[in-house]
Amino acid sequence: MKYDIFENLIRLLPNFYKAFWQTAVMLGISVPVSVIFGGALGLWLFTTGKNQIYANRHIHQILGFIINFMRAYPFVILMIMMEIPSRALVGTTFGPVAASVSLSVAGIFYFARLVEQNLAEVPKGVVEAALAMGAKPPTIMTKVLLNEARAGLVRSITILIIAILGLSAAAGLIGGGGIGDLGINYGHHRFMSDVMWTVVILLSIIVITMQEIGNYLADRLDKR
Repeated sequence: MKYDIFENLIRLLPNFYKAFWQTAVMLGISVPVSVIFGGALGLWLFTTGKNQIYANRHIHQILGFIINFMRAYPFVILMIMMEIPSRALVGTTFGPVAASVSLSVAGIFYFARLVEQNLAEVPKGVVEAALAMGAKPPTIMTKVLLNEARAGLVRSITILIIAILGLSAAAGLIGGGGIGDLGINYGHHRFMSDVMWTVVILLSIIVITMQEIGNYLADRLDKR
């Protein structure tokens, strides 16, 4: 009997739909949380740096250490450590919503460092000009720093989305599911190479699409 390469794909079509939804849930929760809180943390880190508007060496060093420590934390271990906080926040340690808690924590510290790097690229003369005109620190942060760095921030958000998509493959360890977990469970563990290649192609399409959208938006916002 001739092997039909589409047999597994057709049979597992409902699983693919479910996996897409689980991935969408994880990204839909963790990306906005990471951008909001990671952005605030990155802004705080930058503005407490040397010669910045809220310069404070001790706070800057503490923030830098925490961010570096959390970024170096293995994500699989982080998911295990976040079981109790996940239960407290969402009422469960199982599923895509619970996985989103760990993804958000990892994303916050990852994005914070990206934001710091984006803000560091803003010309100092722009900030000095704003200070000379009497602009207050909150105005400088929102109207100068974030505004001038907006193109870079869009690119960083794109990098964040792709990174979280990659991390979501490990969410299967706590029942998070997702496209990556589908490939591992069926493509690898059950030796369904057609499923594995389909998952690889789908993830590649998603990553390429997100990158192109991010590049397009960043180019439109880039004033240089």
